[in-house]
Amino acid sequence: MAIIEIKTIIQAEINMCFDLARNIDFHKDSLAHSNEKAVAGKTSGVIALGESVTWEATHFGVKQQLTSKIIAFKRPYYFVDEMISGAFKSFKHEHIFEVQTDEQSKKSYTLMKMFLSLSRH
Repeated sequence: MAIIEIKTIIQAEINMCFDLARNIDFHKDSLAHSNEKAVAGKTSGVIALGESVTWEATHFGVKQQLTSKIIAFKRPYYFVDEMISGAFKSFKHEHIFEVQTDEQSKKSYTLMKMFLSLSRH
């Protein structure tokens, strides 16, 4: 199983970051270059606990679909989406949000940490 960790510092309020990370339309716009689209389940707006979305995209010349479901949720600090069907044996995506303060400038920012655990068939 592979685990990928990404940390992003965002100059925005934690609630905004949390909602944008769950926004289907924002996700589609950010990946317009890959022509990724939501084709089933929740296909627009903000996804919530218990809801699922099926994404369709072409990667490495192969059209694929992946359906994930929000399985854990604690606003505005944490949510988890997990693959329920797709090309991988398993795919779990944890999103963690924390308010941080820069010690020099005393400005607050949001730290978004994402952990992606996946394994192939």
